[in-house]
Order: sequence, then C-alpha cells, then structure tokens
Amino acid sequence: MARPKPALRTTASITTAAVLLAGAALGAAPAAAAAPGTVPAGTTAQGLTFHDIPGSGGITLKGNVFTPAGAAAGTKHPLIVFPTSWAMPQIEYLAQAQKLADSGYVVVSYTSRGFWLSGGKIEVAGPPDIADASAVIDWALEHTSADPDRVGMGGVSYGAGISLLAAGHDPRIKAVAALSGWADLIDSIYSGRTQHLQAAALLGGAGLVTGRPSDELTRTLRDFLGSNLDKEPEMIAWGKKRSPETYLDRINANGAAIMMGNAWGDTIFPPNQYASFYDKLTGPKRLEFRPGDHATAEATGLLGLPNDTWTSTRRWFDRYLRGERNGIDSEPPVQLKSRTDQGYEGYPDWKSVGAVKNRIPLDGTKKVWANIDSGANGGIAILSNALDQFLKLPPTVSVPLLPRTFASVWQSERYAAEQRIRGTSALHTTVTATKPSGTLVAYLYDVGPLGVGKLVSNAPYTFHGQTPGRPFTVDLELYSTAYDVPAGHRLALVIDTVDPLYIEHNPTGAQLTFSSPGTDPSHLSVPLREK
Repeated sequence: MARPKPALRTTASITTAAVLLAGAALGAAPAAAAAPGTVPAGTTAQGLTFHDIPGSGGITLKGNVFTPAGAAAGTKHPLIVFPTSWAMPQIEYLAQAQKLADSGYVVVSYTSRGFWLSGGKIEVAGPPDIADASAVIDWALEHTSADPDRVGMGGVSYGAGISLLAAGHDPRIKAVAALSGWADLIDSIYSGRTQHLQAAALLGGAGLVTGRPSDELTRTLRDFLGSNLDKEPEMIAWGKKRSPETYLDRINANGAAIMMGNAWGDTIFPPNQYASFYDKLTGPKRLEFRPGDHATAEATGLLGLPNDTWTSTRRWFDRYLRGERNGIDSEPPVQLKSRTDQGYEGYPDWKSVGAVKNRIPLDGTKKVWANIDSGANGGIAILSNALDQFLKLPPTVSVPLLPRTFASVWQSERYAAEQRIRGTSALHTTVTATKPSGTLVAYLYDVGPLGVGKLVSNAPYTFHGQTPGRPFTVDLELYSTAYDVPAGHRLALVIDTVDPLYIEHNPTGAQLTFSSPGTDPSHLSVPLREK
C-alpha cells in the first residue's frame, strides 16, 4: 500500500528555490566555458601535463599528470588517482599532487564525468563513474611510469565516494584515502527518513551550473525535494546503488587499505554513516574525525598550506603503496579531535569511543504545536560549522527563552566536572501525533550559567502512516561529535518540528506529545570519554 503523500510545503518550496540559487552561485562559470586553469591537451604548465583520457562508454575525461622529476628511464612508481570533487575542475588537487610527485608518485587527477569539459553526464557515482576510475587506471599504466602493483585512489567529497566504490570493483587498488565522503548515500541525505534540504539543493544547484545532470539525476532530485513518497523505494534503490556500504563484501575481499576522514559537522555527509562503515571493514583501516563542515578540514591543504588531513593521507599512501615503516599502522586507528580542544585522541576502534554512557531522563509529558520554528536550529549548511571550526562559534540559542508551545525542553543537572562527549548520543522517547505524518528535530545544547545554549548535535526524524492518537516509540541517533562541556554547565535536549536544514512533513495544525511511560521511560543516552 502506498504511503500517504504529504503536501509540499510552501516554506520548503521557497527555501529550496533560494538554496538552489545559492548553489548556482558556487559555480564560477557555465558548464560550456573552460574550467579555470585548464590548458590544451598534451601541453605542460609548471611541470605537469594535461591530457584527454578515455573514459568508459567512449567519453573523454579531462585530466592532468604529475610525474617524479629526474626518475631513471624504466623506473616504475606508485600511482595515485584523484577524481575531482562535485563541481570542481581538474586543477583541484594540484598542490597535493605536486607534493606527492616530489616524493616519488605518479599522480593522475581528472574531472569527473558530466562536469566542466569532461564528457558524459553527471551520474552521481553511478556505474559509469566506477568504470571511469578503472579506465583512468588503465590509461595511466599504459602512458606513464605507474606500477600496476602499487595503485591508490583518493579524493575529497565526490572523489572520496568514487574511490571507495572503485575499491570494491577494481582489485588493483591497494590503498584509498576517502576524505569528507560517504559510505551510505541514503543515510547521508535522507537520515531519519527526512530530506536534507540544504545539502541536496546545494549539490543540485552546483551541478546545474558546472555540469550536465543526467535525466535520472534530474528526476530523482525533483522527486526527492518534492517529497514524492510514491517514488521513495526507487530513490532509496538509486542511493543504495551509489553507496560503498552496498559493496562492503567486495571491498573487504579486495583488501585495500582504507583511510577515511570527515568533519564532525559535515552537513552533506554526516559522520555517523562513516563510523558505521569503518567498523565493518576488515582490512587495514584508519578513521579520523575533526571539527568543521563538509570538506573544510581538507580545504587549506588543497591550497598547499600545512594540513593534518593531507599529512595523514601522504603517510597512508607511503605505508601501503611504498612500504615505508612510518608508524601510521601502529598508531591507534581511530583519531579524534574535539571541537573544543586542540589535541588528538587515539582509540583502538569506534566502539571504544564514548564507552561510558550518561543517561538523562526525559520525564513528564510535553506537547508542541508543529509548523513553527522555535528558534532552535542546526544553522546553515557549510557556514555554521565552519564558524565553529575556525572561530568556536556554533549555532546558539537562549534556552530559557525558547517558546514551550513550539519546543519541548529537558535539562540535566549542572555538572560538577567537565563532561567530554565522544561519539553518538541516542534519543529514546514515546510520541503521540494528531496526524499520520510528521517531523521532529532533536537538538543537544551545552547550556552555560546565563542560559545560552551552544549546539552540540542534532538530527531529524520523520514518520508516515501512524494512527493519530496512538503512541509510538522513536529511537533516534544524533550526529556523532566530540565536545567538552565545561564544569558548571548543563546539557539540554530540545525538540521542535521545523529546521531550515530539512524538509518537514507536519500537516497544518498538527501537534506532537512526548511522554515517558513507566514501563518504557524516555531518555537521552550521552556517550562520554572514560576518565
């Protein structure tokens, strides 16, 4: 039986249009124009060569090659292939490619199909993109001094996802560095069965300006942003086909050494899905989480500046493509940096992160009216968490002033000692709705003595097909994070129904009631670092 289709909300439509325009502003030029910094195929500029590389299906990919200087004739070198990020041209990785070539690598970068001057249409890491990755490796082995036994792939965002997918399809790939990528596309932009509006619209807008979306992408994005639940199974199948999680068995069988890095506040690909995927990998692996938003942790390195993420990337390739005993494989494989501290913490695995659980009871019964933004929200995609990364300015709210008509609020006691949150907070509660469909958004705040709350984490949850007036259970994981709550502060959980980051499905006049039955008490489980 088809699920009920919610009305497309006017506010969501307006916001979508605005964000699409903002996404369009990300592009520097029309798709038909030359990408900045490109030069004719076969010519050289500052020691690199530019090439037309045959992709799958007869298309041409625009690429460039760095080779080690002064290498003896006949010498083979490890190969690294970098597919570009979404909407980025082939010059994206020049600074890092030069550094890798200086240390003995052949590095091939190429503009992903459908973008800028590369042929084809945007397939969103579909089968043609995976075939392109193998075709580029084929070309590099034929036209450069690349060693077929020492092949690596990596990249940021779109390049990360393509690299992980390729590792499950091409056993020649021995090492991967996947930075700010995804392992589960559905859990990234449709977590809690809720469309991540700003994330999807930004990607769609940037794709329209810098490339040529496929008909399938255009149709899927329209159904996604239009809340077409009749197409939900098709959209999920489309996303699963493009998720490395789907090919986990193949990735493990091929045995590539995989390093993954991401930011705590990534509004395109939240960290939870990366951590879950990491746990299931059986080969050599490493997981790094840092403050920031989508690709902001790697951005300075792309400009050639010192950057921890890219330092780890080079060490990873050195260990697994060049065989250097540099110690990266003997370090704790999970490396975390708190949003409120400068140091790194090492853990043997993800389950050791936040091993201690602090349970905050959510007592009483609270009722909220839907459709009104209470003032609690997750901020603006890319911008808010970048401000948190560089200026320690996360989204804030006055918790005492939040209107209880539109927001339910629970607070912990004041903590006598610092609380070091590490990992994934989990909400368990009972909800009764007056309508069959609805959306709620949960926020966790660090509340200071004056009542000002700094956002620690959030997550949305959408339901359909519920019986009005009948209670049902909600279990929701908030986005993983590392955050230190100072002594004298308290934690607050806030739940409302509207957030500009997401599309909400609350019918007009809907109410949500949160209760805590004696047989199944509501609570928030907060993971803490062991002292």
